[in-house]
Amino acid sequence: MLLALRVKNFILMDALELRLSPGFNVLTGETGAGKSIVVGALSLVLGGRASAEQVRPGESEAEVEALFDVSEAEGVRTRLEASDIPLRDGELVLRRVVQANGRSRAYMNGRLCTAGELAALAPELCDIASQHESVALTNASTHIHYLDRFAKLANARGALASEVLALEAIVGEMKKAQEDERTRGEREAFITFQLQEIDAVAPRPGEVETLTAERHRLRHTEKLLGLISGASARLDQEEDSVCDVLARLVKDVRTAADIDPSLSGAAERFESAFAELAEVARDLGRYAERIEANPHRLHEVEDRLYRIEGLLRRHGPTIADVITARERLAGELARMQNAQSRLAELTRERDAQLAKAAGLAKKLSAKRKEAADRLARAISTELNELAMGGARVLVDVAPLGGDVRELAVDGARLSRDGIDRVEFLIAPNKGMDPKPLGRIASGGELSRALLALKRVLAEHGPAGLYVFDEVDAGIGGAVADKIGRAIGDVAKYHQVLCITHLAPIAAFAETHFVVSKESAASVTKSELRRVDGKDRTAEVARMLTGAKVTPAALKAAGELLRSARL
Repeated sequence: MLLALRVKNFILMDALELRLSPGFNVLTGETGAGKSIVVGALSLVLGGRASAEQVRPGESEAEVEALFDVSEAEGVRTRLEASDIPLRDGELVLRRVVQANGRSRAYMNGRLCTAGELAALAPELCDIASQHESVALTNASTHIHYLDRFAKLANARGALASEVLALEAIVGEMKKAQEDERTRGEREAFITFQLQEIDAVAPRPGEVETLTAERHRLRHTEKLLGLISGASARLDQEEDSVCDVLARLVKDVRTAADIDPSLSGAAERFESAFAELAEVARDLGRYAERIEANPHRLHEVEDRLYRIEGLLRRHGPTIADVITARERLAGELARMQNAQSRLAELTRERDAQLAKAAGLAKKLSAKRKEAADRLARAISTELNELAMGGARVLVDVAPLGGDVRELAVDGARLSRDGIDRVEFLIAPNKGMDPKPLGRIASGGELSRALLALKRVLAEHGPAGLYVFDEVDAGIGGAVADKIGRAIGDVAKYHQVLCITHLAPIAAFAETHFVVSKESAASVTKSELRRVDGKDRTAEVARMLTGAKVTPAALKAAGELLRSARL
């Protein structure tokens, strides 16, 4: 439901705020006052084409903002969640800014988006019917959903969609198995080579660090030997070595402690330190005896590091990654070696699942064809009420075309919606062949055809707001009264905004807005206001008689408003 529409510097509108009520809203005004500007602004914010002509003369940019309540619009919420756009208390704000050069920006709840994203969301928010456009009902791709809602087939279609989804998963796996089989020879040889290469090296976690440390040590063996041998000799092997000197000092301190027991602690620590140092001297001596240059081992270490680094470049950057890559390659090789048997198994699964889905699709198709006749008769009846008694409606249910090589039922393509293509066709006059709605030449006929469809499908249409832009073209009198009542019936289920020149239609509205145009200096602008009570009666009187409102016109207007409420 549209809660508010705000317009700034759009064509003739310098500033406008339209707050719609639930139910039937009507917008009236003299010819040329700017009523259709409101519809143009709404079309723009719903993803319509932007142009420089939409910017009010003398201004740098135009802005249109629409606030929708989508708390009960499941389809809208699903789309917004998929696009990661947050909702605030079930409200959605759409905004469109058009610059004087014709460039535009679009926003959803403050987040920048594309006009295409707005247009994709539009059918769930609003359906605009005019002599020039209809957002939803002239789009044949939506007709199958209207028919299913009319026939209450949503559950049957949902069950079929689940089965087709499972079938598509099997077919997708079959395609992968077939691709594996086609490339098996070359790919198998390549994978086998990669596995052999990894297995030949068989790297172990932490090995790179260990080998790198060993290589560093082996490259500096001579320097290590010189340093350790010199330190070992100076500590314990040379004449008057450090250990010899310390041994004598330890003996002296122990003698002193024997004389003065207060030195016992110091003597014990000195003896312990000397013992630790003597152990270090022995360790260094043993290390110096073992160490020697080993060019062969250095070559082995460098060769292994080179081979491991090669694996890391191809599968790394870590050895854990190499091990994971080996597991993945081994699994792929196993799948390829089992491709033929797996493909046969998948073929059996596909055939069984296809038979199951086909059964549901045929039943759904039969129900659609039966409901199509009832829907066509209902719409034709409505058209007769709207002064199109010669019109004939056909709800065409035909086999769905397209690629049927994989998912086909009796020659028709199987989709998640079934095997049918549904389209509403209409012959506006006797003797004419039915044609698609979008190809009806007369704007008035198209408007009334759309109104009839919407009245029949009022309980089933997805859009929250229905806009009827001058559906009164070429009619008057009793027909206008019938159209007003028809729109009132639609408004029981949907929010409606109707733009009209006819008082009998406007009288049925629950909320009435008037657009007026005035010139100030060199600028012309349109203004909008809500009218109630005497002001509304005066506006209806003006619609009945023209610019001069007489007491008789006011009386007639009052009677018309009272009659519409009965």
